[in-house]
Amino acid sequence: MNENYQSKRFRRSGTDRYLAGVCGGIAEFLKVDSTLVRLVLVVLTFFGFSGVFVYILAWLVMPAANEQRSLLEQIIRNFQGKPSDN
Repeated sequence: MNENYQSKRFRRSGTDRYLAGVCGGIAEFLKVDSTLVRLVLVVLTFFGFSGVFVYILAWLVMPAANEQRSLLEQIIRNFQGKPSDN
């Protein structure tokens, strides 16, 4: 059960990425095409939804595919003086 849980976490994609891999990671999680996720994000941005803010927030919160901690967790740990072992 723990292995299945670990494979279903939101993670930024290491291979399907244009900027930070957020849309690629969401697409892998939802098992849809990443172009569809990118298109939805752009359309929502044009209709007043703050897609850029959500993208940056997801970039900070979602860990990369090969890392245990997110960028935000690493920043907080560095600020607290804790080692950033992955």
